[in-house]
Amino acid sequence: MPVSIEVRNESARRGMHRRDVLERIAARVLEGEGVAGAVELSVLFCDDPFIAELNRRYRKKKGPTDVLSFAQEDDMAVGGARALGDIVISLETVERFCDGEPARMRAEVRLLFCHGLLHLLGSDHADAAGKRRMLDLQARYLGVDANAAWHSERRPC
Repeated sequence: MPVSIEVRNESARRGMHRRDVLERIAARVLEGEGVAGAVELSVLFCDDPFIAELNRRYRKKKGPTDVLSFAQEDDMAVGGARALGDIVISLETVERFCDGEPARMRAEVRLLFCHGLLHLLGSDHADAAGKRRMLDLQARYLGVDANAAWHSERRPC
C-alpha cells in the first residue's frame, strides 16, 4: 500500500525521526487496519508554544500536549491518494517526557506517530476499552511490549 508522508520539522530539536521509519510504521498500521489504496498524511514536528495554541484553539485545553491529530473532514483524494489528515507532535514535550535521552525520544516519537495515525483512522481512548484497544494496537504495530506502548504519565490527547 503506497503511503506518502509530508514531514516538516519546525522544532529546534533535530534527529528525532526518520521518514523511512515513519513510512514503515504507517504501512503496518494501514495494512493492519484494512485501509486499501494510496494514502497521504502530514506530520508536523513543533515546540510547545505552537502545539499549546492548537490545543487551546481546537480542544479548549490550556498548555501543550504531546500529539494532536486532525482527520481530513471528508475522503478527499489528492492526486489519486486518500488524504487522512495531519499529525502534530511537540518535540519539546517529548524531550521533557524522556529527560532528553535521544534513544527514548526517538522511541517516543514513533509511539506518538502511531498513536496519532490510529486517531486519524478513528480509534479513540475515551473509555477503558478504547484505551486497551489502542494500547494493544500500538504494541502490535510498533513491535513493543504493551508496557512500552502507553505511558500512564501521558496527558490525554
